Amino acid sequence: MGDESIRGDRPPAPLHEPLELTEREFLGYQRLVHREAGIWLSPVKRALLVGRVSRRLRELGGISFSAYLKRVEDDDAERVRLLDALCTHETHFFREPRHFELLEREVLPRWRAQGDTGSGEGRRVRVWSAGCSTGEEPFTLAMVLRHHLPAGEGWHIDILATDLSTRILEQARRALWPLDKSREIPKPYLRYMLKGTGSQEGRMKAGPELRSLVRFQRVNLNDGQGVAGRFDMVFCRNVLIYFDAASKARAVERLVGHLSPRGLLFLGHSESLSGLGWRFRTVMPTVYALRTPVIDETATSG
Repeated sequence: MGDESIRGDRPPAPLHEPLELTEREFLGYQRLVHREAGIWLSPVKRALLVGRVSRRLRELGGISFSAYLKRVEDDDAERVRLLDALCTHETHFFREPRHFELLEREVLPRWRAQGDTGSGEGRRVRVWSAGCSTGEEPFTLAMVLRHHLPAGEGWHIDILATDLSTRILEQARRALWPLDKSREIPKPYLRYMLKGTGSQEGRMKAGPELRSLVRFQRVNLNDGQGVAGRFDMVFCRNVLIYFDAASKARAVERLVGHLSPRGLLFLGHSESLSGLGWRFRTVMPTVYALRTPVIDETATSG
C-alpha cells in the first residue's frame, strides 16, 4: 500500500454526490485547526466543516477529506485557505452600541479634556481591532475617533485591523459595502462615507480620511506574532467564543500584553474574563481595564 495520492484513495465524487467525512478525519481536522488557530471545532461543527470544505475538494478534482488533510498539513498556503473557509464573519457598523456610548459619553471627552490618552504618547491614539472581519468595526472606530478627536487639534489616530482570514482582509481593505448598510450608521457619521454612482451605484465606500486611519494585517491570535507596541484600546469581540479555555487564556494574555497601562479591552456580549485572573477590573459588562497596583503605605512609612 503506497501513500495516498493528491487525488485521494476514492474516485472523484460526482457533483451531486455529497462527500463523506469519517470520524477519524474529523478528529484530524479538529486537531489541526486547534493547533494552528486555537479554534476548537466541537462535534456540532462537523456539518459546517463539511459544507465549507467540500467546495474546495471539488475544485481539486473531488479529492477526499483525508487527502486534503494531508495537503494542508504540508502546504502553508492551503492551510491558510482552509482556515479562511472555516472562519465565520458576521458583523455590522456600531455593533454592540453600548461600547460606543461609553466612548462618546466618558472616554473620549476625558481624553480631549486632558489633552492626551494618559499613555504618555501625547495626542496619539492607537487602537487594535482584533478579528476585524469585513471592516465594519475598525471603520466605526475611525468615524467615532475622528469625530470626537479632530486632526485640527493635533490628534493622530492609528487603527490596526487584523484577522485570521486573508480573504476577508482583502474585502475589508476595499472599504466598500452595500448601501443598505448605511442604515446602521448614525446620521452624524454618514458624512464620512461616499455614496457610489455609476458602476458603484448601490454601494458606499469609506472616505479617504477614514481609510488613512486604518491599516490591515493578518494576525493569528493563537501565536500572537506580528503585532508591535501598546494600544489605548483593544477590541476583540466575538472571537474568543471559538477558543477552548486554554487557547482563550493565551489569547487574552497576548491581547493584554499590548494594552497600555490605562487602556481598555472590549469583548463581545457573550464573553468575559471570568476565571482569567485578578489583574482586571470591570469598567462595564464586557469592558475591562488593568487594575492599578495598590501601594502599601504602611510598608513605606517610617
